[in-house]
Order: sequence, then C-alpha cells, then structure tokens
Amino acid sequence: MKTHNNTILITGGGSGIGLETARKFSALGNKVIIAGRNIEKLNAAADSMDNVSVIQCDVTVESELDALVHKVGSLYPDLNILVNNSGSAYQYSLNENSNAYDGARKEMEINYLAPVRLTEKLLPFLKKNATPAVINITSVVAIVPWAVMPTYSASKAALQSYTRLLRLSLSKSNVKVFEILPPLVDTEFSKNIPVEKMPPSAVADAIINGIAEDKFEIRIGFSDHFYNLNKESPEKAFNALNGVA
Repeated sequence: MKTHNNTILITGGGSGIGLETARKFSALGNKVIIAGRNIEKLNAAADSMDNVSVIQCDVTVESELDALVHKVGSLYPDLNILVNNSGSAYQYSLNENSNAYDGARKEMEINYLAPVRLTEKLLPFLKKNATPAVINITSVVAIVPWAVMPTYSASKAALQSYTRLLRLSLSKSNVKVFEILPPLVDTEFSKNIPVEKMPPSAVADAIINGIAEDKFEIRIGFSDHFYNLNKESPEKAFNALNGVA
C-alpha cells in the first residue's frame, strides 16, 4: 500500500516505536495524529515534526476513547490508517505473591482490549476512505512466551489472534490488516532488561518497508528467527528464548 498522502492515527505516539513511526510517516508527507496520555510528551514530539497533530487520550478509559473517536470523525474524516501501538508491560515471575492478576488486567486492558475497542469504533471511518489499513503492534512474545514478562506475552498473543481474525473478517473489504512483530526494543519499559535491544527507529523503518510491500505479518529482527524455530519445534523455541538448557 502507499506510504504517502495518508492520514494516520498512532496511539502511544509520544515515545518509542510510536514516535519513531510518526517521524517516518511525517517525513514521507503524511498527515499524522499522535495520541497518548501525556500531553507534554505529545506536544514536544509534535513540535519536532511537520504536519503532526496531538490528541490526549487514555485508550483504556471508554469516555476518553469516545472523545478521541468523535474528534477524529470531526477533524480528520480522511483518516485511513490506524496504528494500535499503545502498550504496557510488567516484569515478574509467575510464582507466589507476584500479583499476576493485577499486572495481567492492566496489560490486557491496554495491549488487547483497547485496540479491539478503538478498531471497532474507527472501522466505519476507515472504510469510507481509499487504501485503509489497521496496523497492530504485537511482539516476538506473541509467538514464544517469555517468562520475564508472562502476562505481557499472553496479552500480545491475544492481540495476534485478534489481528489474524480481523484480517480474515475484512478480507472482502478494502481494509488491509497488518501485524508488526518486533523483538525487544530499546524503550522506557525495557531499560532494565539486560539483553540486546533494537532501536525504535529500526522498527519504524521495517514497518514502512513492510506495508509498502503489503507484507501483512512483519517479523522484525530475531522475531523471524523465533518464528521459524517455533515452526520447527515449539519446545526448542521456548527453551531458547527463556534460557532453558
């Protein structure tokens, strides 16, 4: 699909993958709207780019999400690409006293339920415009769960399943559905994890190149390695990612 002359909404657009993707799309001559909770961070990001607008919104709060949808419908009726990028992750082990339920609830709300709700509400707008697309950011841990982030892995697996079924459901429409599977990326929530990380700008480049080629599952960096290893042996892939001898 075309990577220029689009109107694009990116959730979680104030930092990390969302911010770098906004930069790339802005440089290609697109109209970009970045959404997130921190208005100062959003404004600072928008000031560093051309043709970028901001909408403050916590996508897990239905009233705020409804306000975002209303504003998009009023101010950006030509919206044709939605990037579901907002996310959160918690590091802990699934053992006694880990408070897994609380972490899982928060992760499922922002990583899975919010994209489902926002996509459903914006699909009528997307379908009215040329070359519409939904781009969902999942993760390598949607393929192989990681013990360091157990319920984050589960939330991204849920989003992956939803994304595949959304693509199937919309196969006879004009809406394209992309899944982005990055490895661990050098962002704020991963700063304390002592492993090699990919720069967000490299992920953004892969997103642009992948959608330009209509590559609907964009596996980035070692995500592709683990995808192929998992096809060969799920046990081998799981043990490799989790450091099991």
